[in-house]
Amino acid sequence: MYGLVRALRQAATPGRLAAARRGGGGAGGRPWGWGLALGLALGVKVPAGCEAGGGQEEEEATPASSSRGFGAAIERSRDLLRRIKDEAGIPGILVGVSVDGKEVWSEGLGYADVENRVLCKPETIMRIASISKCLTMMAIAKLWEEGKLDLDAPVQKYVPEFPEKVYEGEKVTITTRLLVSHLSGIRHYEKDIAKVKEEKEKANRALKPTKPNQDKEQKEKDGKGIEKTDSVKPKKAHEGEVKSRNSKPGKRDKEFEQEEYYLKEKFESVIESLKIFKNDPLFFKPGSQFLYSTYGFTLLSAVVERVSGQKFTDYMLKMFRDLDMLSTVLDDNEAMIYNRARCYVYNKKGRLVNAPYVDNSYKWAGGGFLSSVGDLLKFGNVLLYSYQAGQFKNSSGKLLPGYLKPDTVAMMWTPVPKTEVSWDRDGKYAMAWAVVEKKQQYGFCRQQRHYASHTGGAVGASSVLLILPEDLDSKAIDTALVAPPRGVIVSIICNMQSVSLNSTALKIAREFDKEKRAQYID
Repeated sequence: MYGLVRALRQAATPGRLAAARRGGGGAGGRPWGWGLALGLALGVKVPAGCEAGGGQEEEEATPASSSRGFGAAIERSRDLLRRIKDEAGIPGILVGVSVDGKEVWSEGLGYADVENRVLCKPETIMRIASISKCLTMMAIAKLWEEGKLDLDAPVQKYVPEFPEKVYEGEKVTITTRLLVSHLSGIRHYEKDIAKVKEEKEKANRALKPTKPNQDKEQKEKDGKGIEKTDSVKPKKAHEGEVKSRNSKPGKRDKEFEQEEYYLKEKFESVIESLKIFKNDPLFFKPGSQFLYSTYGFTLLSAVVERVSGQKFTDYMLKMFRDLDMLSTVLDDNEAMIYNRARCYVYNKKGRLVNAPYVDNSYKWAGGGFLSSVGDLLKFGNVLLYSYQAGQFKNSSGKLLPGYLKPDTVAMMWTPVPKTEVSWDRDGKYAMAWAVVEKKQQYGFCRQQRHYASHTGGAVGASSVLLILPEDLDSKAIDTALVAPPRGVIVSIICNMQSVSLNSTALKIAREFDKEKRAQYID
């Protein structure tokens, strides 16, 4: 007995104990307890799961999958996300990346639930906000392919409850095609026509090149200059890396000051929700100007319902099953939804608080779904496969058809005249997607890659889904050496509103695309 005590005293000197205790948890981890430190000092083997790096700090990342070949891209992208998370004060953020149809990285950083200290993980489900518009567009495209929907017919053909419209004494027509590209003239959350038109004119002037004197005179005339609007958000180059407007005390995104963002009424049907805006006057003549409108997609949900012969929500949930998107559901407050994260905002004092209660049943189609980054990657790959399938040699008959036809996706991703994109000035809006076309003006200068994306902003949430197709090599296609989908897809969701994520997603996509190209060269 005395021999054992003597051995303990000799082995567990204060210096050795302190060194062992400090080594616990790895870089950034919490120190081990004195009991485990004593065991280490005596040379006891560390139990599995307690080795360096095993004592994960509560706010550390929770990865689900990664690919050995993309380690460098993952590290650089993770560092970028951590910086953005800290700068914007985001409680929790999720990221997923797929390369050529394979999910190579998905991870959660921070908290899904701050109060209960629940960490984010790749399976965490959050509000995807306006990415819901892309999901609705998929349903519209499918119904159009099946010959059930005429994109150019007046919406009253399918939804007679929506009254015919007159603009400046002239009878006008609203079609599904105009609705999906935000050219219908139907308002967004701002009800003041004069205010929207004034801000629209200011934004249009800002986009036109002017002489120095003219610019100075215009600023003096306008007073404070350009204000941000719901549909047009003048920005710095590529909107900045991150922007959480409500992360500063008293600062809130102007759009989130609109009362209709915070509706608490539960609507039993999409037809019933039309009452919010159906009798309001049009802000512009249909087809004449771009005005981003979530309510336009509420009207589209009624079109889908009538054309399909099913409730809109039932049709969408069935489509999600077909697409294997089993974590994508309605943002229903009453339902038990496992892995659902809480939503957060900053109050006027700059304190983190729970986001106010809202019921999104009035805008299922335009901003009412919940999803995971994994499901959004699946959705993106379905579209990318459909887009590219027709370009590949299929002599063996092994290639299955896409969910949509290649020409249908090409139509969806064709920029529409008179449209604009708030999150990337290089892009134009297409059919429920923003699209940037391939372009390079000068040798050895910036190359503009072709990609499609959509961002989302909801009460207590922000999101982005970005698809970067590969420039396909004709030789590889003809020899059947590769198969679709080819390209990089990035999805990011966070539980904080007013965070700009598109440029971050594009940077991440380029990191993985660069590493993929390097692997081919090697």
